[in-house]
Amino acid sequence: MSAVVNARTDDYRILAQAEILHHLAALPEIAAILGGSPADWTIRDVADGYINAVFIIDGPQGGVCAKQALPWVRYHGDSWPLAEDRAFFEASYMRRLAAIVGPLAPRLLHFDPVLQFIVMEKLSPHIVLRGGLIEGRRFPRAAADVGRYVALAAFHTSDLGVPFERKFEDIGLFSGNISLLRISVDLIFVDPYVEVWRNRYISEIDPWAKALREDVELKTAVARHRNAFLSNRQALLHGDLHSGSVMVTEDDTRVIDGEFSTFGPIGFDLGAFAANLIINWYAQGGYDRDPAERDAHRQWLLEQIATLWQTFESELLALWAASPDTDGDGYPATHFADASGQARLATIRRDFTQAVFQDLVAFAAIKMIRRVISYAQVDDFGIIEDTKRRAETQASALAFARCVLKEPARFADLGAFLDAVPRFENVGLNPDANR
Repeated sequence: MSAVVNARTDDYRILAQAEILHHLAALPEIAAILGGSPADWTIRDVADGYINAVFIIDGPQGGVCAKQALPWVRYHGDSWPLAEDRAFFEASYMRRLAAIVGPLAPRLLHFDPVLQFIVMEKLSPHIVLRGGLIEGRRFPRAAADVGRYVALAAFHTSDLGVPFERKFEDIGLFSGNISLLRISVDLIFVDPYVEVWRNRYISEIDPWAKALREDVELKTAVARHRNAFLSNRQALLHGDLHSGSVMVTEDDTRVIDGEFSTFGPIGFDLGAFAANLIINWYAQGGYDRDPAERDAHRQWLLEQIATLWQTFESELLALWAASPDTDGDGYPATHFADASGQARLATIRRDFTQAVFQDLVAFAAIKMIRRVISYAQVDDFGIIEDTKRRAETQASALAFARCVLKEPARFADLGAFLDAVPRFENVGLNPDANR
């Protein structure tokens, strides 16, 4: 089995910084990376998320990143408990994909199953993609690398690339990640459409939040995709692939933070990443930036969504075509060996990727709504200090997402999807005026 062993016991405890250094000193491989002695090492807290403690440890020779799963959501403490064994699933995800995605993810160096403590490669001089996008910076490889990452992971964990015995082994493992799956289901698919304490939207967006709660047609579309997310165990997903889960330089991209890993529709990860690029597109309208620079950045963002999809599609089809004798049980090569079979297989492949694209579009819209209404807001919108202007940019994102979900036929291809984004800018704070 590719996964690490989970041995969570009552001996779990939250590690203080001094304990982390002591723990690392007892690991020869880690100590060698750092160099010197623990007295020479420095440790700093770099956590910017909601559910983990994260530290960078530097020594004379190098550095590592250490991460411990906390037993609760950081900003709520005991009032919002979480199963700390999610670190086991993140480590298992990293181990499962290491040989598949290679340098597109950091290397897993150590996992302690009792402390739910991970040590991984330090990424430097990488920055979090979200922050770079907010600043208007461009990263030429990011979208293509993410598309390639999803294609590799999807092919090699689905019925296209592995026998069902291996896939079911993986499903059995990752189906245990129920604590974070519950968070995904609630925050993405449920909370935005009900009144619940976790929702965090600003008061100026309340008319839109109310309109979404009362829109039965919209909630029906969301319910269909919620059911697909839970029932279509297509491939191993990252599960939370937003722009805060990608670290970049101009010539390198790494996908991080796989603790939400689960099996589901391939288009979910693609849609999550596309959603964050579109969110940044709308948020740019609230920034004090040169209009020409803003327009150029927005055009680049739309081009990156196209690159994301086109790279994914071409990579997946290339893997499929190059592996006719794969052990995958989905489409046995022996069924399509002659000329007519090959022609039919080409049609099957087109239909397969088109279905993934349709999932991308729908899940992108659902993710956009979640990032405006639900818990864990994004800085793209959050840094806009004028709350009325922030609400206006958020309303544009909501209007686009609502239309995508209620009128999917209008977004059947990539061009139609991308062309629609600018048309929803400045729709206003009255949702009834934009139906």
